[in-house]
Amino acid sequence: MAKKTPRKLQLSLFWRTFILLALLILFSSLAWLQMFRTQEYEPRILRNVHQIATVVNLTKTALIHTDAIARVSLLKTLADEEDVSIQIREPGDQILAFGASGLERQLVTEMVKRLGPETLIASQVNQVDGLWIGFKIERDSYWLQMDPERLRPLGGSAWLSWLGLTLALSLGGAAMMAGLINRPLKRLSLAAGRVRDGHFNTAKLDEDAATSEIREVNIGFNRMAERLAKIEQERAVMLAGISHDLRTPLARLRLETELSVADLATRDLMAADIAQLDAIIDKFLDYARPEPTNLGPVLLSGAISRSISPWRHDPRLLIQVHVAEDLQVHAEPVELERVLSNLLENARRYGQSPIDGITRVEIMARLQDGWVSLSVCDQGPGVPEEALKKLTQPFFRGDTARTDATGSGLGLAIVEKSVLRMGGTFTVVNHSAGGLMALMKFRQVTPT
Repeated sequence: MAKKTPRKLQLSLFWRTFILLALLILFSSLAWLQMFRTQEYEPRILRNVHQIATVVNLTKTALIHTDAIARVSLLKTLADEEDVSIQIREPGDQILAFGASGLERQLVTEMVKRLGPETLIASQVNQVDGLWIGFKIERDSYWLQMDPERLRPLGGSAWLSWLGLTLALSLGGAAMMAGLINRPLKRLSLAAGRVRDGHFNTAKLDEDAATSEIREVNIGFNRMAERLAKIEQERAVMLAGISHDLRTPLARLRLETELSVADLATRDLMAADIAQLDAIIDKFLDYARPEPTNLGPVLLSGAISRSISPWRHDPRLLIQVHVAEDLQVHAEPVELERVLSNLLENARRYGQSPIDGITRVEIMARLQDGWVSLSVCDQGPGVPEEALKKLTQPFFRGDTARTDATGSGLGLAIVEKSVLRMGGTFTVVNHSAGGLMALMKFRQVTPT
């Protein structure tokens, strides 16, 4: 068994551009943050460590050289003006050590180097938060409490708020840039789709775009659409002229045959040849017919009923229909009937049962995710698998079991083109129970 190739993730141009810009912003922000930490934030924190160590050393020196009365005044001054509190350290104090992160442990190491190995650094003492620095003066132990903001790592709700706001603005700008880049290409894609579907006159793009490259592309596309519209118009006029010029001598030839040929059998054969030529001309015109313009809700059961009416009394063609009476599809009534008529004619010619020579056709419809799946299946011999994809090519005929000399080779090509013009899909497959199955999908119309 051949190894199945995994399907690649497909993104629109807008999302691809947006994701690339978002990744660029993200990595740039991370690089900026890392540069800030290494070049500004960490050196500033280390300078604060040195300042705190200096404050502790000065406080120790002041306490050592101050008498008891002046010491009280000194402690009050430090608490009021420097936001520094000195307390006696008790053996039973409950301590929460400072140094949860790597940076905090680095700060503790620096302070211990500056203040001595007996120094304690805590973030909480007796359930009171702060930057607590424990030191000794002779036999007495003290706690020096300071504002912890001096050594608090980068973070907090304010920082996160500013970061979130910055990222939101950056992503909004990325979305706007992606939209500006994608919008003209999206319009070009839609216009190309309209040209592909034959809407040449409705595919005009803005020729006054601000960007010179987009303006040149739009002008070139408009000129191409105008040229295609002119070619299509000329083709329609040429086909109309060919139809008129061919059918006039055919009509005269039929009349002359009926009047001049005495032998009845010969006259019938010549009339049949003329009728075949007339039918082939109809097929050419059907294949070259311009796109239908009045698409709308069509009652599927009614279109099927009108299509099978010419064969209701044909004993060699038995048709079974399994379609809900109220099912409606988005199509063009005459075009849909022409599609069904071509499929029934194709089945009548090539779908005879190999057992009794009778053609049995089954028409079924079922709903699937807002689409109507319509199938027309015969019980004939089918076609080789390698020929399935070629059945809808103009002038292609299958193997001899399905070949009729009176055919033009345009029946299924006309069907595919008509279904695509009505916004549907068309495929031809060999039915599992035998025979050829034509499978079409049309948009469902929900009655209001």
